[in-house]
Amino acid sequence: MTHEPYTGVFPALTTPFHEDESIDHETLADNARRLESAGVDGVVPVGTTGESATLTHDEHVAVVETVADAVEDVPVIAGSGSNSTHEALDLSRRSAEAGADGLLLISPYYNKPEPAGMEEHFRAVADEVDLPQIIYNVPSRTGRNIAVETAAALAPHPNIVGYKAASGDLNRVTQVIEATRGESFAVLSGDDALTLPICSIGGSGCISVTANVEPERVCAMVGAALSGDYDLAREIHHELGPLNRALFAETNPIPVKTALGIRGHMSERMRSPLSPLGDDNHAELESILAELAEATPPQVEAEA
Repeated sequence: MTHEPYTGVFPALTTPFHEDESIDHETLADNARRLESAGVDGVVPVGTTGESATLTHDEHVAVVETVADAVEDVPVIAGSGSNSTHEALDLSRRSAEAGADGLLLISPYYNKPEPAGMEEHFRAVADEVDLPQIIYNVPSRTGRNIAVETAAALAPHPNIVGYKAASGDLNRVTQVIEATRGESFAVLSGDDALTLPICSIGGSGCISVTANVEPERVCAMVGAALSGDYDLAREIHHELGPLNRALFAETNPIPVKTALGIRGHMSERMRSPLSPLGDDNHAELESILAELAEATPPQVEAEA
């Protein structure tokens, strides 16, 4: 069976914690439902933004199950990657059993495999788990890029439907799009500041941090871009620019959890070793959020 590629806006979910750092499943479910109601096209739990590096495997699977139970009409794309192929297979199988509709697989980190090993890693999971899968390039976290040739070699696989581009390198993204144009394969932005540029060269949307905070605006921007309304898309892109920058002023997910706390959606608490947002960045983020709250969203004007 060949799976269809993903198109649209997919927030990379945060994982809320209680004061004792146990997972707050009630708030997690509420947040997933809030984003679904805002019009997103899917949700992505237990990725980098979900602090997956500090979750046990049982906690990881429990988060997937909570989110899958919470949403009704959008796919749940679970982060299930690892630097160990055996571990990635185990997490992928368990995520599927927990209700995931798709998988997001980060490239192996720390051990820095060569392209042949990286291709074999992704192919092993795709061969064994019959869910649509997105390979995830984020060299700032992993220490190595997924080669353009590797993405092109994997794109024909019926279970590999896309590529999350978070290298910050628009030229590399262009090459991946060019190399996979003949396949049923989507390139999704993983850099919020580059979502509009990536859509303009053939990308299909984004796996977004910013969409946790401003889902309606991000959906309106991507929807406008994909329909060819670049005047509206640019307007929203520039309106979101300060927030995009503020959400990456410190290590993700420190700022986005803080933003969600300011908005009253969840606690700002993170698991150690992540630390609270610095005072100056906190004040700047509060100011930006207040300005956005007071502004008339461009999509409302477009629909009037």
